[in-house]
Amino acid sequence: MPLPLVKTTVSSLTPAPVTSSFQYYSQYPVKEYYDVDVKEFLHSFHPSLPLNKAWGYDGMLPGPLFKARYGSPMIVRFRNNLPATSTGFGDPKIVTHMHNAHSASESDGFTGDFYAPGMYKDHHYAHMLAGGDPNEALGSLWYHDHRVDFTAANTYKGLVGTCFLFDEVDSGDETDTNTRALRLPSGDYDLPLFLADKQFDANGALIFSQTNLNGFVGDRFTVNGVIQPFFKVARRKYRLRFYNGGPSRWYGVKFSNGMSFKLIATDGNLLDKPTSLTRFVHAPSERFDIVVDFSQFPIGTQIVLQNDIAQSDGRGPSGTLATPIQLMRFDIDRDAADPSQVPATLRTLPPIPTPTVTRNWQFSNMGGAWTVNGRLFDLNRVDAVIKRGTVEQWNLSGMGMWSHPIHIHMEEFRVLARGDAARQAIERGRKDTVQLGNGMMGAIAPSSASVVIRFRDMLGKYMMHCHNTVHEDHAMMVRFDVIP
Repeated sequence: MPLPLVKTTVSSLTPAPVTSSFQYYSQYPVKEYYDVDVKEFLHSFHPSLPLNKAWGYDGMLPGPLFKARYGSPMIVRFRNNLPATSTGFGDPKIVTHMHNAHSASESDGFTGDFYAPGMYKDHHYAHMLAGGDPNEALGSLWYHDHRVDFTAANTYKGLVGTCFLFDEVDSGDETDTNTRALRLPSGDYDLPLFLADKQFDANGALIFSQTNLNGFVGDRFTVNGVIQPFFKVARRKYRLRFYNGGPSRWYGVKFSNGMSFKLIATDGNLLDKPTSLTRFVHAPSERFDIVVDFSQFPIGTQIVLQNDIAQSDGRGPSGTLATPIQLMRFDIDRDAADPSQVPATLRTLPPIPTPTVTRNWQFSNMGGAWTVNGRLFDLNRVDAVIKRGTVEQWNLSGMGMWSHPIHIHMEEFRVLARGDAARQAIERGRKDTVQLGNGMMGAIAPSSASVVIRFRDMLGKYMMHCHNTVHEDHAMMVRFDVIP
C-alpha cells in the first residue's frame, strides 16, 4: 500500500500572497509556505488494470500529506493546472476546502469561489484554536475539491488529500519528553488510510455517473488509491487514521480476526479517553483514529481489514454482509521497538454550552433533487444569518429511506445524546459530521440528530450540506453567514 508523500515547504511564493485579504493574518502571520500543483496524471489503481487519467494535488492520489502544527500558520497556494478542456466526468474549475479546519471564510473553500485552469488561489490556514481553547485542537483533517455541482465527480477523480495537525498534547512524537505529550504512535507508525470505492468499465477505465441523483457506489475498494492493497507492519502499536472520501459509500470497519482496538479520535478530535471497539460505522467524510496493537500476534500473521455493510445504491446501508468485503491486508513481518503509549486520559472535552437560538433543518427530496427545508441550494441566498459568538442548537432530520452524513463548516459541534450507549460513546466527542440514518439501518444511526454549535472568531459565508457528495451536488446544501 502506498503512503502519501509528506508535503515540503517552499521559501516563498511568487507573486507574493495578498495578505490583506486574510481576516486573521496580522494575528497569525505566515511561518510556512506551500505550493501545490493541481494537475491531470496517469494513475494505477491495480497492476491488472490499465493506467487511468486522474486528477490530483501534485499529481498523486491521494494528494500529499501536510504535517502541520499549531503555532505555525501556513499559506497554501493551489495552482489549477488541470486541462481546460477535459474529457469524461468532472469539471476543471476547482476550489479547495480544508475539511474541519477552523478557517476564515476566504480560505474555507466556499463552493462558489471556484477558479479556472491557469489560475491559483491562496489559502491562509492560521491554525487558530476555536475560542482560544487548547481543548479545541484538531488533528486528522483532509482537503478536497468543493466546486459547486461537481464535488462528487472531482473528488472521485482524485482531488483529495490528508493533513495531520499537531499540538503540544498530540505532538506527533512518541518519544516526546514533554509531560503533556500523549506519546501516541508516530512517524512510520502513524498511517493515513483513505477509503474510496470505484467502478471500472469492461476495458478497465474508471467510470462515474453524473446523472444518477441518488448517489454512486463502486464495486472495487481502494485504500490510498490502490485496490485492496497489503501493508507490512511490525509487532507493535500503530495509529491508523481512517478517512472516507465517498462519494456515497458507508463502511462497517472491522478486522478479520475480530480483534479489538482503541478509538482515540472522531472527526479529527481526540476523545476524553480511549474507547475499546471491535467495529465502527464509517459514513462519508468522517474520520476515525484508532490504535491497533499488532504485538499480540506472531510474525507471519495476516489480518484483513474488512467492510461488513451491504450497500447497493445511494440510499445508504441496507444491512450487514454475511461475508465481509476485503479492504486491505496487514502482514506482520518483523519486530520493532515501541516507546508509544495510549494514555487513559487523552484530551478534556469542553462543556456543552447552552444554546440561545434553535434552528430546524429537514433534509428531503423534491422532484428528484435534494433539498434542505424544501429549498434547493442557491449560492447567493443566505439561509441563516448568525451573530458571531452565538451558541445555537440545530435539529437535523432526514426523510427516512435515505442516509445523509451532514457536515457543518467552520466549527466543531457536539451531538446531544441519542441512540444506545454504544452510539453515545462514539458521538460524545467533538465532531463536524453527523450520521442521519435511512430507516434500513436499524440501530446503526437514527434518522435525526440535535447538535450544539458555537460560532466563534470568523466572519463570512459558510456551508452545511450532506456529504453524500452526489446529494450535495444536487442541491442538498445551505449557506449561512456569520456577522459581527
